[in-house]
Amino acid sequence: MKRIQVVVAGVVVAVLSGGAMAQFVKGNEAVRVVADGTKKVDTPPTAGALLTKPCPADNPACSGGGWKMVETAAGLMECTEVYARPGTCRASTYGTEKRSRVWVVKTGGEWKHCTLPDLSKGCVSIKSLPSPAVQ
Repeated sequence: MKRIQVVVAGVVVAVLSGGAMAQFVKGNEAVRVVADGTKKVDTPPTAGALLTKPCPADNPACSGGGWKMVETAAGLMECTEVYARPGTCRASTYGTEKRSRVWVVKTGGEWKHCTLPDLSKGCVSIKSLPSPAVQ
């Protein structure tokens, strides 16, 4: 009986630490801590972008191309677009639900979307088509 308890506890710790570790993309320049210790988060700029009417996150038809995982001031969000405009994002379900996703990051001063939460895994400009993966 004790052996089973130890194994279950180990699984819970592994799941909890795995989820917490994957809730951000290491090296994402959009997220930074400034000198006073506060966290500053940038989202892709809308200036110069050809924008349509925002597609709300609560509309199931709006996530057809996969959820865009965007770090915002409110934390990691699932958005229907890379710009994270009001109403287009909802709380992240990463780690609890499998969905088609791409990760929106800033690296080398450029905005990109990555197939996985890893800067070395299939990152392309947000101006090109992403390759979402079920995760």
